[in-house]
Amino acid sequence: MIPLAEPSLDGNEARYLAECVESGYVSSVGPFVDRFEAEFASTVGAEHAVACASGTAALHVALRLAGAGPSALVAVSDFTFIASANAAAYAGADVLLVDSEPETWCMNTELLYDEVIRRATVGERLPDAVEVVHVLGHPAAMEPLLELRRRFGVRIVEDAAEALGASWRTGPLTGRQVGTVGDLGCYSFNGNKIITTGGGGMIVTDDAQLAAAAKHLTTQAKVPGAHYVHDTVGYNYRLTNLAAAVGLAQLERLPELLLAKRGIAARYRTALSGSPVSLPPAAAWAQPSHWLSSVLLDPGGPALDTVVAVLAGDGVQARPLWPPLHRQQPYRSAERLGGAVAEDLYRRGLSLPSSPGLSAADQQRVTTALATALGAVPVGWSAR
Repeated sequence: MIPLAEPSLDGNEARYLAECVESGYVSSVGPFVDRFEAEFASTVGAEHAVACASGTAALHVALRLAGAGPSALVAVSDFTFIASANAAAYAGADVLLVDSEPETWCMNTELLYDEVIRRATVGERLPDAVEVVHVLGHPAAMEPLLELRRRFGVRIVEDAAEALGASWRTGPLTGRQVGTVGDLGCYSFNGNKIITTGGGGMIVTDDAQLAAAAKHLTTQAKVPGAHYVHDTVGYNYRLTNLAAAVGLAQLERLPELLLAKRGIAARYRTALSGSPVSLPPAAAWAQPSHWLSSVLLDPGGPALDTVVAVLAGDGVQARPLWPPLHRQQPYRSAERLGGAVAEDLYRRGLSLPSSPGLSAADQQRVTTALATALGAVPVGWSAR
């Protein structure tokens, strides 16, 4: 079976883990945590980074710091993994689900901007924060959100769980990496992400006070220097030294892993050109990370579940895209803007094998199997 996404652990992971074991620093205190935070901040271009036990934990803390609470409203991408909305729900906030736009599959930030202006004009409730997801590694259009922050003080949390290494090619954000534009940015290091710690996450910010508050909350809100004195409700969200050791080794290989992901996406684009699928987003102004290369099946063709089953029979693991959050039981009564684009992505979306170690030969197997499932023939193939 060609897997959907498996990690590449060919660097210093084993050596760094051995250092942890030999030193005895295996829990949440140890030099690799500090090193990983410092190197990660430098890599993405942020002033501060705080390691967390998971990407969801990072989002929870970031949203709390952005003002999410029982009286708050958080605008969240409708088309995303459910953890994005759950993090707002943990804080007790209400969510406003915002549809995607077709160019990037990310939040339609123009739609949200227009709605906030309308609400401000008639005196209706405004979002206190926006959690924008850089879906599948493609940057979202941030300018409308930055204008909402300027005009109304709306805090911005970037969910960059899938998008480490993605950036903007043109415009006012040229050269900036995702996660570093909002007030806080969050990343995931789950086993299938671009880099992994086995399970973990990171918060980044340029605000020293927010960084200190994030560190405080993730360490049970323990008062420095005091014995078991805690000044607010905190969380055991610390990353272990063992996990940070793996993360540091992975971070050292980030350029190599991104190059592999982008090469895989380019080969799919060549092989599937002219096939009955829509190719994944790649806006001219963006430099996606291509975490998972995903396509949309053409309407009128085989059903998505049928295609997944045929691929599995040919030894290829593929995965449908997420249902919109407005379909999920906890969020069916949430306010939402639109939803038709998210519905279409769900009906037709399919993620293809995208492991950084995917060989050209195995990738050709994938496209051949997909062509069989669709009753089509790929137009071309390039192993470059």
